[in-house]
Amino acid sequence: MRELDVIGVRVDMPSNAPILLLQERGGSRMLPIWIGAGEASQIAHALEGLVPPRPLTHDLFIEVLSRLGHDDIKARIVSMHEGVFHAELEIDGQVISARPSDVVALAVRSGITITAPEDLLEEVGIESEEPAKDEVERFKEFLDQVNPDDFETP
Repeated sequence: MRELDVIGVRVDMPSNAPILLLQERGGSRMLPIWIGAGEASQIAHALEGLVPPRPLTHDLFIEVLSRLGHDDIKARIVSMHEGVFHAELEIDGQVISARPSDVVALAVRSGITITAPEDLLEEVGIESEEPAKDEVERFKEFLDQVNPDDFETP
């Protein structure tokens, strides 16, 4: 199993459908998972550290698990069938089928590590097209040194 990091939630153009982006830790393959708008909002808010005034469903579930002493929790994206990703939540050895968006929403709130099997990443993972870090650093340096006068037309 490979560990995955939550990169974030983006919007697919031109369909305007939210996409959850997961990337293998220490690697370049990503799993783009189309999710609903409500689920995307909940994940994005959790990633931003926003805390609602009252617990939402995922917050409540994490609190219940904690209070009941369940501390062996695993989150897995396990397969894709007919274009639909499937996930599991394992709680103290009991495996429960789940939607990937729910597994990720729980993980970003609680620090649970998300994993996926190597064969799934080989089958449907896509190579990340993120710019190299040195390119980003060079661009930041350029922005630090540029001023509006540099763009005036003669």
